[in-house]
Amino acid sequence: MHRPSHRLTLAGAGLLTALACLAAAAPLLSPWPPDQQDLGHRLEGPTATHPLGRDDLGRDVLSRLLWGARASLSVGVIVVVLSASIGVALGATAAFAGGGLEIALMSLADVLLSFPGVLLAIALVSILGPGLPHLVLALTGIGWVGYARLARSQALRLRAIDFVQAATAAGSGTARILMRHLLPNLLGPVAVQGALGLGGIILAEAGLSFLGLGLPPPASSWGAMLRSGTQNLLDAPHLTLSPGFAILTAVLGANLLGEGLAGITGRPGLAAAAEALQPRP
Repeated sequence: MHRPSHRLTLAGAGLLTALACLAAAAPLLSPWPPDQQDLGHRLEGPTATHPLGRDDLGRDVLSRLLWGARASLSVGVIVVVLSASIGVALGATAAFAGGGLEIALMSLADVLLSFPGVLLAIALVSILGPGLPHLVLALTGIGWVGYARLARSQALRLRAIDFVQAATAAGSGTARILMRHLLPNLLGPVAVQGALGLGGIILAEAGLSFLGLGLPPPASSWGAMLRSGTQNLLDAPHLTLSPGFAILTAVLGANLLGEGLAGITGRPGLAAAAEALQPRP
């Protein structure tokens, strides 16, 4: 029954694992230092010693692509983990606390959802300045909302189920019920949304880096490589094709993993993500 879903999960996990291994082994696999310049061979096409060519400063594109994977993938994973942790904690707490706390938290989520997320991230990074910590902070500041909505809706549903009612009648405190009964049942939907969200975060980081709001040079990221490549799009298309294909592969892997997990858990992945962003009742 779940065989196609398992195949999607394995395909997505395989792509992401391969990219993660390449990123982790970047110091060993990079044929050249990522910042080594050779202006005499700038914009050179693929050769035997430089399989993906050189950029506008004569740096090896393959080496920068491998090191850029470290930045792009690490931002995606860190933001997803932080956003999911914060969002699930706030959403589940709001569902159980109710009253003013629930209204305040969900109203804050409504306010954040009323603005385009990318514009909020651009504003935050512009204020804080470029850099990995600021990039993670900006993306986490808008990323927790979907997880909070998902956790709240699931916690409200689970709260009415018999085993939670029995635990409440037995005198279990809110913290114990959340940790022992609710969080294990939230892992499936949160994993689906996290996998789908990973692709969105990678795209968002690439977009911010493309606008010059990512890691400051000479640090390498896929979005920064795209930004640099657009200046020589016609005479050196390899500068944009390589990071573009890397971003495509990472986002495809995340989406395949999310949809595969959704099929296994019996929850449509895209529908789950859309439901979490609907206005609250």
